[in-house]
Amino acid sequence: MDFSRKIGFLVFVLCLLISLKNQNAETKRGSQYSPEISSIFTAWSPSLPVFLSTKVDGNPEKFGDPQPLKYDYYRISCPRTEHIVRSAVRRLYDVRPNVSAALLRLVFHDCFVEGCDASVLLDGADGIESEKESPPNESLKGYDLIDIIKSELEEACPGVVSCADIVVLAARESVVLAGGPFYPLYTGRRDSNVSYPEIATYELPSPQDDLPKTITSFASRGFDERETVSLLGAHSTGMIHCKFFLNRLYNFDGTDEPDPTMDIEFLNLLRSKCNNSHRSTSSSSSSSSPTSAPSASPLKSPLPSPTPSPTSSVDSSPPTSHNQEMGMKMDYEGPGSGFGMLYYRSLLQGKGILYVDQQLTAGEETETWVRAYASDVLLFQRDFALAMMKLSDYRVLTAPMGQVRVNCRKVVRER
Repeated sequence: MDFSRKIGFLVFVLCLLISLKNQNAETKRGSQYSPEISSIFTAWSPSLPVFLSTKVDGNPEKFGDPQPLKYDYYRISCPRTEHIVRSAVRRLYDVRPNVSAALLRLVFHDCFVEGCDASVLLDGADGIESEKESPPNESLKGYDLIDIIKSELEEACPGVVSCADIVVLAARESVVLAGGPFYPLYTGRRDSNVSYPEIATYELPSPQDDLPKTITSFASRGFDERETVSLLGAHSTGMIHCKFFLNRLYNFDGTDEPDPTMDIEFLNLLRSKCNNSHRSTSSSSSSSSPTSAPSASPLKSPLPSPTPSPTSSVDSSPPTSHNQEMGMKMDYEGPGSGFGMLYYRSLLQGKGILYVDQQLTAGEETETWVRAYASDVLLFQRDFALAMMKLSDYRVLTAPMGQVRVNCRKVVRER
């Protein structure tokens, strides 16, 4: 950690200590990730244990109790870990600014499916069915970025830093580069030796979800409505392909009319980006691919039809004229518009690009938080940081469970 970040973190902890003086002992022992500031101290004080819903990948009697994550876990085994990740992400960002959206999507798609264990990085091989092949992940980018970072860490500290830690650390750096907040992270995650393609297919949220479904989906991972609203602020960066909101422009709910909740001027702007002639192409494509319309025919399965997750529809591929014609930038007022501010302000104006986003104004509590974040960027950034910390700690594997992959795409086989 460089000097400025050390100072910032110390000030951050000091402020939290001061704020906690007025908290009673019961509150201090309460739930780790409550909306109150005390929760972030509980999560990040080195003297207090982190609460984790640690899954068991193997026989607990064989391996023993899992170890907790720790702040600066690699300070002895690989002290330059965070510096290497930060430098690599910034170097890649200078060449491809869209890496921010790619890495932010990647952490969500990894952690939302059975926890932050780098299972999303595994290629299909030796009986492993890859999550990469699940419909919501077919347009997921960033694997090559993780490979680059991993190779640099392997050169510095062979076999030490897990791919799961790389994913969450790289995502944190991408948030900072996109104009979002820096947040501290525990490390010490281990990598899964299995993949979960079916869970990725059917449980990742969809850009077509209404508010009740979105709340239920995030609640299944332990996020309340406030945290859900703040996490969806990740849609402040990246590009949305037209096919994910085309139905709102021309044929909302089969009415052959646009979504009546949309601002008229914004509707016309989106129509200028997404010509109606693309509708037939998108509607005939499979919803199993994030590069096709979410409203296409379901798979031949008794389970519900899978649709791309909200972050699946955010493109992070290299910009081309074709992509520009077929999509809309989330930060359409420019990178300087502020991470989060434009997103929430747009929702209040009926200018949400995705249906799942605009639906945040359909509920009393969620709209309250949309209004709060639209008027107070510091509140949003604090809440977003808390939510990202919570997401990054969701159902992690720690030693002696899991493994540390040498190649993030392949499981280390025992000999």
